[in-house]
Amino acid sequence: MRVLVIGSGGREHALAWKIAQSPHLTKLFIAPGNGGTGAVAENLPVDITDHAAIIALCQTHQIDFVVVGPDAQVVAGLGDDIRAAGFTCFCPSKAAGQLEGSKGFTKALCDEMGIPTAAYGRFTTEAAALAHVYAHGAPIVVKADGLAAGKGVTVAMSVEAAEEAIIDCFSGSFGEAGAEVVIEEFMEGEEVSLFVLCDGKDTLLLTTAQDHKRAFDGDTGPNTGGMGAYSPAAIMSDALLAEVMDSVIAPTVKGLAARGTPYQGVLYAGLMLTADGPKLVEYNARFGDPETQVLVMRLKSDLLDLLHATATGTLAGKTTEWSDDVALTVIMATKGYPGPYAKGSEIRGTEGLDSPEIHVFHAGTQRDGTRLLAAGGRVLNVTALGPTVQEAQSRAYASVDKIDWPDGFCRRDIGWRAIARSAS
Repeated sequence: MRVLVIGSGGREHALAWKIAQSPHLTKLFIAPGNGGTGAVAENLPVDITDHAAIIALCQTHQIDFVVVGPDAQVVAGLGDDIRAAGFTCFCPSKAAGQLEGSKGFTKALCDEMGIPTAAYGRFTTEAAALAHVYAHGAPIVVKADGLAAGKGVTVAMSVEAAEEAIIDCFSGSFGEAGAEVVIEEFMEGEEVSLFVLCDGKDTLLLTTAQDHKRAFDGDTGPNTGGMGAYSPAAIMSDALLAEVMDSVIAPTVKGLAARGTPYQGVLYAGLMLTADGPKLVEYNARFGDPETQVLVMRLKSDLLDLLHATATGTLAGKTTEWSDDVALTVIMATKGYPGPYAKGSEIRGTEGLDSPEIHVFHAGTQRDGTRLLAAGGRVLNVTALGPTVQEAQSRAYASVDKIDWPDGFCRRDIGWRAIARSAS
């Protein structure tokens, strides 16, 4: 099978790395890829917002199967256009992708199907949104309705912080994504990510993970696209998993199918484990980043086979096998992220770090001859396996410390909740 992966981040490097291990693979391409993906696939420089250019690549390289990684391409309907051109594609339809493209859409589906989630309001004017905050007080959560690169959510612990977030949205800080705002009640609890494959009718539970969204240690600083993750999330018992599949995933799949927009792809449910039970925080309509990096390290099954079955409606009867080890990834980011940052700093010391227990996935990197340069905010994903979270964490940070990159930073406490729980 000749396969094309779409994207340039750590998620896409991780997907390509795992797909490259499949016995079904004949040739692997990635468009556009990054400074690390060339080790497992042929990079194809292309503007992935240009759907016609993507389809031309598929034709030129006789692609059998396309895997779309980034959220923006899901929401823009790239999967629909690729399928319309006659190619098999792992990517939800644009209609079903509204689960991620519009938080208001997902909230309305929750109302319709009785899916447990936070109480909320939807607002199209700054005045109405501010009035809602003044009436309800803080803490409260302010979300830009559309895609905002993981940065459109503010957990406001004061009314002043909520005001600032609302003004940011309506002043255009997030472009069209902030033209509508969803304001939710603050939910107390621990957040967990759950991943499920769905082929439009059948579902297959993958695994769980915990992301670390805040930029700095102790869950402080601004929200980011994710500064690290580990899998599995031990707090998710079998009973909780069964409850979520029944109360969240099943009605979502049923509701979308009933609307005539069946979901085919990966459902990434962000969950809050509250005193009242698990509740949906939000859906993503693609694999998580950095959760994919820990998922592929633990997955023993053939990822290409699973993705192809999802895209072709043949998921029934498929199973997965997972390592008992914990996987943990540490994101090395450019200083300044998620705010303004400089590009072009040189990174040394990544060579020779990979082993059966360690892999360095690239995100925002590019090659300049033999030099590796930082080309983004989140730049490297140092990922490790270990029998415990503590061991996986120790291995990951030991590798981080071998990388020479003065312009980079990372959190030093990825996995802290699980480690604290195991020590208690």
